[in-house]
Amino acid sequence: MGEQLGLLKVTVVKGRKLVIRDFKTSDPYVVVKLGNQTAKTKFINSCLNPVWNEELSFSLKEPIGVLSLEVFDKDHFKADDKMGHAHLNLQPLASAARLKQFAKVSSAETILRKIVPDTDNCLARESSISCMNGEVVQSVWLRLCSVKSGEIELKIKLIDPPAASSK
Repeated sequence: MGEQLGLLKVTVVKGRKLVIRDFKTSDPYVVVKLGNQTAKTKFINSCLNPVWNEELSFSLKEPIGVLSLEVFDKDHFKADDKMGHAHLNLQPLASAARLKQFAKVSSAETILRKIVPDTDNCLARESSISCMNGEVVQSVWLRLCSVKSGEIELKIKLIDPPAASSK
């Protein structure tokens, strides 16, 4: 595998206007994937606007991949129903982290880059990548694909890897 770029902490904050998959509601949970790494949130009973606030951790390595997520409705007696999916290209976040190191950005909050919705992501609206307290962070609202409605809010933080020992 490639060079270790850092620890990626993905907080699945909340969902909004998720689709109904049960009689009048859904029991949603989110599965987040980065390469061969997978993590998921707990499910929330009977809610179309769930709040998870769960932090999931991934190792970010070269080549930089795409963060993908799928939302499911938890069912007890049959297979869980799909409630949409989304993806986010992590290259802009990694580029901003390199810029932070190169520019030696101070601990004050500094916007490093703005990302607009396009085909490389499922952004519902513009997103900023900032340096806050020495960490590169991005807050995003992702629009779910393959469904009538639904958005998921994520807060993503890239933490630098420990300094490598000299060879």
